[in-house]
Amino acid sequence: MGRVQLFEIRLSHGRVVYSPGEPLSGAVYVRLGAPLPFRAIRVTCTGSCGVSNKANYGAWVVEESYFNSSLSLADKGSLPAGEHNFPFQFLLPATAPTSFEGPFGKIVHQVQATIDTPRFSKDHKCSLVFYILSPLNLNSIPDIEQPNVASATKKFSYKLVKTGSVVLTASTDLRGYVVGQVLRLQADIDNQSGKDTSPVVASLLQKVSYKAKRWIYDVRTIAEVEGAGVKAWKRAQWQEQILVPALPQSALPGCSLIHIDYYLQVSMKAPEATVTLPLFVGNIAVNHAPLSPCLGPGSPFAALPPVVPSAPPQEEAMASGPHFSDPVSLSTKSHSQQQLPSATLGSTPVATESCAQDSSSAPDSLHPPLCVSIGATVPYFSEGSGGPVPTTSALILPPEYSSWGYPYEAPPSYEQSCSGTDPGLTPGS
Repeated sequence: MGRVQLFEIRLSHGRVVYSPGEPLSGAVYVRLGAPLPFRAIRVTCTGSCGVSNKANYGAWVVEESYFNSSLSLADKGSLPAGEHNFPFQFLLPATAPTSFEGPFGKIVHQVQATIDTPRFSKDHKCSLVFYILSPLNLNSIPDIEQPNVASATKKFSYKLVKTGSVVLTASTDLRGYVVGQVLRLQADIDNQSGKDTSPVVASLLQKVSYKAKRWIYDVRTIAEVEGAGVKAWKRAQWQEQILVPALPQSALPGCSLIHIDYYLQVSMKAPEATVTLPLFVGNIAVNHAPLSPCLGPGSPFAALPPVVPSAPPQEEAMASGPHFSDPVSLSTKSHSQQQLPSATLGSTPVATESCAQDSSSAPDSLHPPLCVSIGATVPYFSEGSGGPVPTTSALILPPEYSSWGYPYEAPPSYEQSCSGTDPGLTPGS
């Protein structure tokens, strides 16, 4: 078995997740089958970020370091055969950013141990990665409780002849959400033309920006919902819900090379109309409980400007004239959000990345599960006052939509998607 039978690092209490400013303690364990002379035994705690201009390529173009501390555990001497352990402790910086790993870069924190042997002998090394979570409190973001509203007006045309316009207005109940919270969407479509519109699609998008020699943008669709089209001269209202899956938090405070943004995009192909609502994903929920999407005096959607139908342009007026009616409710045609079964702690999501480049351009006392977010190995906690999650926690891998060869298979209906949802994940629980 060799002279060195065991050489590893163990963190106290089996922890893998820490907060900035916390002490990190553990020990280096060595088991020898024969005496081992050495010049020094050292342990180092580091935190750094690296970014590449190629996906899944280990050579970093740009790097930045957050901390690098080293301790000498033993000076020159000889270790007898048997088991030995060398305790250590580091104080993590209060400015350390949250751990992250994506296709073009990563923020990694780790402890490394080295047995420096005499000349012509092989040095022995081992390392252990741990995670740092700097929770994002959504309440610290200005206007986070305000309704999120955007509108777009597009004209229909056929062979250079204008046939009317369509007004698309989309809104969400909040601007920020936590993992497991329900995002409530409402879309109002005012079809002021004589042509039917195409189906309306709502997509939850994740945009990760990497600063290499130039900015690289990795954009992916996290969840997608499709509603029916709107008939000519009709007004329609579409109300939907998206359960926010395991996602890394918006932004990465303390890191200047990687930035994370989220958007809800509502669009139609005919006419080509798109509205984009910026969203935030955090770890501590907004104090204001999300309200029902139904219109009412206290509903955030009550603040939406009323959609008043207008007469079509004179050049397209018909003899009988259009007849507007009260808004109709659109049905949901498909819902792409799916859940995958739990995986072991060693699992890592593997996906084919899509990159668009532009040169101009916490937990309860019982500890919630440690989870891996979509597209990155980032732990997260739900709201609470407990400590970090132990290594024995279950690991949950959410769906990896970017790897789908869409249409891969018929997605479940909205009712099927929600029938298995844990009621404990709904807001206010």
